[in-house]
Amino acid sequence: MQSTRRALLASALVLAVCAAGSAAAKAPKEIVIGTSAGPYADQVRLGIKPILEQQGYKVRIVEFNDYIQPNFALAEGALDANVFQHITYLERFAAQNKLALSELIKVPTAPIAIYSRRHKSLDAARSGSTVALPNDPTNQARALVMLDQLGWIKLRPGVDPIKASERDVAANPKGIRLLPLEAAQLPRSLQDADYAFVNGNYALASGLKLRDALRTEKISPAYANLVAVRTQDRDKPFARAIVAAYKSRAFLEVTNKHFADYAKTDYQLALQSANAGGR
Repeated sequence: MQSTRRALLASALVLAVCAAGSAAAKAPKEIVIGTSAGPYADQVRLGIKPILEQQGYKVRIVEFNDYIQPNFALAEGALDANVFQHITYLERFAAQNKLALSELIKVPTAPIAIYSRRHKSLDAARSGSTVALPNDPTNQARALVMLDQLGWIKLRPGVDPIKASERDVAANPKGIRLLPLEAAQLPRSLQDADYAFVNGNYALASGLKLRDALRTEKISPAYANLVAVRTQDRDKPFARAIVAAYKSRAFLEVTNKHFADYAKTDYQLALQSANAGGR
């Protein structure tokens, strides 16, 4: 009798373990993606999340209002991936903070651009005009290079355009006043400043349209935004699934519909060309 009870108990335990294993296998695998509030969250929400969820993943989006927390949250394991930054910023931030983070794939990017609510053209700039620009090193360099191209300032000869800072301003023939601010505050600065350089994600999140910019940056690979993951996770199944989602025709269609003014990635341009050639 006792042996029969043991056998029944053992059978019950086996069934319970099998049932638990089956439930775990069917349960969605969660991917937590951190992003800046605005268009990059929308890219994930409209284009990437549906594709991943069709494959059995559960996708949770966490939005941040700065460029600092998302990388720490990723490194600490609170996120599986983030999308808000370019490689220049990622490499600098990871090196300074000793974080093992890596690029996974580049994404369609809204360029940094110069806007104004006070003036309809760049020709209105006068001595004493205030120009707000990002205070983080990599995005400030982008703005300074554009100002140099406009002829509003002169950077010292031979300066690395990726590392340019206010210390590299050799001349200021327009007599403009530079006003460095946190990137998230730049759209609001348009109430007071004559001009402001605004990162594309913050511009769109604040209601600005990319086509309303007075001058738009031509994005180089160094400033194309990307998905970052922990270095150890680059080849994991969830990371490969994210890459495949971004490279899909379905996401290209979402990009063309909702993010038409963004700079497309090389893989999207190739896919678009292949689609056109197949017609």
